Amino acid sequence: MDTSVGTPENPLRVAIVGSGPAGFYAAGQLLAHEELTAAVDVYDRLATPWGLVRYGVAPDHPKIKSVTRVYERTARRPGFRFHGNVEIGTDLSHEELTSAYHAVIYACGAPADRRLGIPGEDLPGSHAATEFVAWYNGHPDHSDREFDLSGRRAVVVGNGNVALDVARMLALDADELRATDAADHAIEALAASRIEEIVVLGRRGPAQAAYTNPELRELGELADADIVVDPAEVELDPASRAHLASDAADATARANVEIVTEYSRRLPQGRRRRIVLRFCVSPVEILGRDRVEGIRLVRNELVADEHGRISARPTGATEELACDLVLRSIGYRGVPIPGVPFDERRGTFHNAGGRVTEVGTEDPVLGVYTAGWVKRGPSGVIGTNKRCAQETVERLVEDVAAGRILEPAVEPDALLEALEARGVEVVDYAGWQRIDAHERALGEAQGRPRVKLVRRAEHLLHAAAEKVRR
Repeated sequence: MDTSVGTPENPLRVAIVGSGPAGFYAAGQLLAHEELTAAVDVYDRLATPWGLVRYGVAPDHPKIKSVTRVYERTARRPGFRFHGNVEIGTDLSHEELTSAYHAVIYACGAPADRRLGIPGEDLPGSHAATEFVAWYNGHPDHSDREFDLSGRRAVVVGNGNVALDVARMLALDADELRATDAADHAIEALAASRIEEIVVLGRRGPAQAAYTNPELRELGELADADIVVDPAEVELDPASRAHLASDAADATARANVEIVTEYSRRLPQGRRRRIVLRFCVSPVEILGRDRVEGIRLVRNELVADEHGRISARPTGATEELACDLVLRSIGYRGVPIPGVPFDERRGTFHNAGGRVTEVGTEDPVLGVYTAGWVKRGPSGVIGTNKRCAQETVERLVEDVAAGRILEPAVEPDALLEALEARGVEVVDYAGWQRIDAHERALGEAQGRPRVKLVRRAEHLLHAAAEKVRR
């Protein structure tokens, strides 16, 4: 192997699959590394970068989306290239990537949803929250989806930030919606929604909820929605009280309990909609003949094991709640790519600290790494991906120093030639900038951050606009 890999004359060639936060943090860390020179090609199956920042962050959270300025600085660094509209595993194989780079980092997120596994889950009107979020954010795979919002009550299953995002989007009034970069089709549908009540179900108590304090506080600040909590459901069990009083409890959990307790003391103001937070209940069946008509819940009790871990145990006491829409938000999972070892149970690539490893032997797969949700599971906030990517890059740099990297047989441009021969229209970073400029111009005319193009054909058309003019 050529020991000069990582020099200006022979840069370390790295392919990163996925252009969300983890992918861009990894690219930025490699390109800014003080001891090696890298050339980084970022691939994404979509023509647009930023991953969940574009298609997962709630439209009414523009400050969170401003993190893309950091990624834009990375894209301006020498050695960076973006190859959008390329799906690894379909348009290019894993083996083709490893033939052209010293290393490949998979940072392709966790786009699939976890299922409840209960009767009635597939009835019309029952959906994954991942699909709903992608729909209102203008993801091209979901822009033609339809959600029936003509009923009076929606149920959101889950107690994380995504569940609260979904509840809040269902509760926003028309003026709040029209100030965002939500997809036009979603703004129209949500503004016309007849939903009056959104019930958010948590299987454990407020002390174990996975949402963060700002997300929870926002629910109480909506213009036209009351927030309702039964005081009996926020009364802490002995195990939760003991945990919150211990040194092991974090400030987020304590603040969540305080916020929910304050909500339980509020009197409804007669607003057009209401968000109801429920705790210690789990769905056991979605009811209905031809579509969702209700949901059966079981009451849970909280129990602590010998290590102090608190879990929910069904009591057998059940109730039925009439509803017209169910959105499950109980987690995301990664999707396998042929040739890359995958942990089916966790829904992640099989890895140790970012090095992809063989299932069974735990031996590292030479030159193959992972970062982000597909590495560690769907946890943390956007900034968590920076630390996650740093760990992966450190393992990669260690392997470069030890000579444990791939020996490319072809140049990366050979892959671009193969894609062209296969009829794949690759969108480079300049193409994305044309899409971005067009969306921002549309938004400026309406006093909005942007008006998103929501179909792949529109993305490709505007990305190629300069080529067409030539």
